[in-house]
Amino acid sequence: MQSIVKDISLAPSGHDKINWVKNFMPVLNAIDKEFSQTKPFAGKKISITLHLEAKTAYMAEVFMHAGAEVAITGSNPLSTQDDVAAALVEDGVTVFATHGCSLEEYNDYLNKAADFAPDIYIDDGGDFTELLHTTRRDALEKIIGGSEETTTGVLRLRALERQGKLAFPMIAANDAYCKFLFDNRYGTGQSTWDGIMRTTNLVVAGKTVVIAGYGWCGKGGAMRARGLGANVIVTEVDPIKAIEAVFDGFRVMPMKDAAPLGDIFLTLTGDKDVITGEHYPLMKNGAMLANAGHFDVEVNIPELEAQSVSRKVVRNNVEEFLQSDGRKIYLLAEGRLVNLASGDGHPAEIMDLSFAVQFFSAAHILHNHTKLEPKVYLMPEEINTRIAEIKLASSGTEIDTLTDEQRAYLGL
Repeated sequence: MQSIVKDISLAPSGHDKINWVKNFMPVLNAIDKEFSQTKPFAGKKISITLHLEAKTAYMAEVFMHAGAEVAITGSNPLSTQDDVAAALVEDGVTVFATHGCSLEEYNDYLNKAADFAPDIYIDDGGDFTELLHTTRRDALEKIIGGSEETTTGVLRLRALERQGKLAFPMIAANDAYCKFLFDNRYGTGQSTWDGIMRTTNLVVAGKTVVIAGYGWCGKGGAMRARGLGANVIVTEVDPIKAIEAVFDGFRVMPMKDAAPLGDIFLTLTGDKDVITGEHYPLMKNGAMLANAGHFDVEVNIPELEAQSVSRKVVRNNVEEFLQSDGRKIYLLAEGRLVNLASGDGHPAEIMDLSFAVQFFSAAHILHNHTKLEPKVYLMPEEINTRIAEIKLASSGTEIDTLTDEQRAYLGL
């Protein structure tokens, strides 16, 4: 199939980016070294729908070195890096992705990933899964399973499973310890604030930050905001998570009470309408709205626009919404993932763990799909342990081991 990229001449810059992240992804390096010899995916096709930047590109190349034919498209119109996409094409990966593509083009790229006729796929957010289970059911017959990268996508998978509509086994890669404990917390925490600070060029210290949602991503966002010197408020709907936020030292209140206090609002819930028309009239002049949930529905943008007398771009990835009373409310990155639309996404060392989870999830599907039902599965614990061991060894970190007596005492 013919790749679709913005400009193939951008490839040299993309190669530089991919080569840079390889220096900081020792687990993928170890996987690449081992499985480029055995080639377990020989004769198989893999479609990848993820944020197409350097770390993702390296994972795609690792799958290719392991024998697979690989096609990749972006999971967000603003997160694709055109030079990385061009570099992948030169390296032999089929690519359907351009930065800033329209919704029509985005859907066309997803359909081309289905046309690729994959045996296994990796999704981010559930759009490709949704496509396969609705308008592209013709592609289902060949697929033996796949994996999902995000909390949002796993929620959509479990909904399909409850309805009895899931067509094949799926691994909830997001729910693996080596993914959510690090990617969702440390990766989101750092990359989100990197994106906000890069976009606004403003200080965080001394500001009041409102974190919507205290799951693992919210924990990371709150932790990093406090580390940057912000006064942090958490909003939640889950009583247990709310108590956890209180015990972690944060103020907890409803969004309507937090709205007049916040300087920066950051949504990380995976749900829609977290900040709505109810809240905008309460916000102070200069309030900034950012989202690090997967879809651009957490901040209700149509309601914000309806309440505004004008909307204009005042800085790259910053839109100003002027209110009738003269207040200005700023929206970052169109309400999309601010850490990818306004930054480079999670650090390489973090995605090293997440993409190792994805590689082994695909391998688990490959070797066990005939024994698996069309359900959502967790990755086997021994694989989590193996990934962690490789990561520790790469940093020269040693840990204790149990004696035979200790193992017996624990009933192992």
